[in-house]
Amino acid sequence: MGLKARFINKLALGIILLWSLIMGSVTLFFIFENYTFTDKLAEQEAIVSVKKDLVYRTWVASHGGVYVPITQKTPPNPYLAHIKNRDVNTTNGLQLTLMNPAYTLSQIMKEYSELYNNKGHITSKILTNPLNKPDSWEDAALGMVESTRKAVSKKEFIDGKEYFRYLNPLVIDESCLKCHGSQGYKVGDIRGGVSVSVLLEPYNKQAFLLSLYEIVVFFIIYCVGVFFIFYGRKKANEILENKVKDYEQHIFSLVNMIEQRDSYTAGHTQRVAKYSVLIAKEIGLSDEELDDLYRACMLHDIGKISTPDSILLKPGKLTPLEYSIIKEHVTVSYELLIHVDIYKEIAEIVRHHHEHFDGSGYPQGLSGNEIPMLSQIMKVADAFDAMTTNRIYKARKSIDMAILELQALADKQFNAEIVKIATTVLSDIVVEHSITQRPKTKIEKERFSYFYKDQVTEVYNIEYLEYVLVYNRTDEFNLRCLNILYLHNFTQYNKDNGWAMGDAMLKKFSLELKRINNDDFVFRLYGDDFILLNKEHFDMQEHFWELENVLKGSGITISYKHFDIKDEVIRDMADFEKLLNITY
Repeated sequence: MGLKARFINKLALGIILLWSLIMGSVTLFFIFENYTFTDKLAEQEAIVSVKKDLVYRTWVASHGGVYVPITQKTPPNPYLAHIKNRDVNTTNGLQLTLMNPAYTLSQIMKEYSELYNNKGHITSKILTNPLNKPDSWEDAALGMVESTRKAVSKKEFIDGKEYFRYLNPLVIDESCLKCHGSQGYKVGDIRGGVSVSVLLEPYNKQAFLLSLYEIVVFFIIYCVGVFFIFYGRKKANEILENKVKDYEQHIFSLVNMIEQRDSYTAGHTQRVAKYSVLIAKEIGLSDEELDDLYRACMLHDIGKISTPDSILLKPGKLTPLEYSIIKEHVTVSYELLIHVDIYKEIAEIVRHHHEHFDGSGYPQGLSGNEIPMLSQIMKVADAFDAMTTNRIYKARKSIDMAILELQALADKQFNAEIVKIATTVLSDIVVEHSITQRPKTKIEKERFSYFYKDQVTEVYNIEYLEYVLVYNRTDEFNLRCLNILYLHNFTQYNKDNGWAMGDAMLKKFSLELKRINNDDFVFRLYGDDFILLNKEHFDMQEHFWELENVLKGSGITISYKHFDIKDEVIRDMADFEKLLNITY
């Protein structure tokens, strides 16, 4: 997963968390508002109840009280016994009793409580009726209204049930003095209050049902939002994936160019990636790190695109100068990758895969844990593949020998802990014996032999002859026929005609050898001798007159020797010279 893909996923996660926070906050806000509104509704009911009661009380007070028939529900008020004419008889014999405002209001509130399960009564600190004695909250509320002359409210539990309690002050007016003047009150005094306690259970139940409904609605909205967030992330990743594919087409086109230049590189990068991932899995790295490591391995040699063919494709050992030039490929790889968004995070891994654990590597001479862990893993895998692959100048090692070499270089070139793990996971690796740096196709062979061409004659030189002889017993060559041709009097020809004419004669002669020898090998041996190597028997005598015709008139003569080398053991030039009885 690339940097931008991770950013999109993290952004989507962040948006989901923000969306969750917003929707959670909105839901909590509405739930809070529901229960707050419950309090307001209860308060409003209390206020309306008190106002109704006060309106009726005012009406009763404005008439100096009202007379009602004496019944069980409305017995004479014992606290008005001091009033003359408290009880009267009508002409038809009906007994009436005076109901003062407070007594009337207490009767109404009693019936109101029975009907609506709310509680209410008139209370005062100076009591006329002991039944109106204030409870602890009402006593405190009366103290407050005496100073503020404003209503007081509070939520409180009564007998295990929650109520909204409201107390409105009662202000003495002229009509009140008829009953309360004897208590020392004056007009404008606060003589008590009307207390109402509204049961909150019905309101809370309504708030709960409303909140439950809102939770369902907001959850649906939340799910729709999450769906669109994930859909947006998916579309963004699709766009990014297409962009990544475009980038990768560009990058892998460069890799393909390198592979076309050096056919060994493609197989090498794949094997290094395979070995690196095996080691990293054993270490326990995350999938994300495995992905980074794999991509880094696949691109770790991309910088070789800037390496000259004369160095990159050179089959032999590099000179110090050539080695210093090829070392630049890690820096070039870094520069290529760091400027591509999707490869920025693997650029450092690639940059340091040639650092040594002891600090003797390149390009920056990092040591120990200064080297990125993934680079350290890649270095071990890279070295292991190099050891177990045939090179031109070095035969491949067995897996056991390669592991022993890794262990010998632990804490020098490699991290010892990684080598220890690599020893476990790579010991059972099956390496194909066909893996080789030697060319296979005709084009590869021609490019390979470019480094072994004689500059004058354009046939192969003695270094390439040695290589061919070493690998002769493989399927790659399997040669059986050898002809050596000797040019006589060539030194005299050079003296008489000059070196330029001598070189021209050699080139003319070599071209004729290549023509008659078709696709097999022609080598220039030392100064003016040539060798032909063939897979099948080649009868030189049949073509001898064609070669003599090239030399006609030059004073140069020609002779040859034929050898059947099918059963000969020729491992190197020393064996070859013994065969020909050649000495320096």
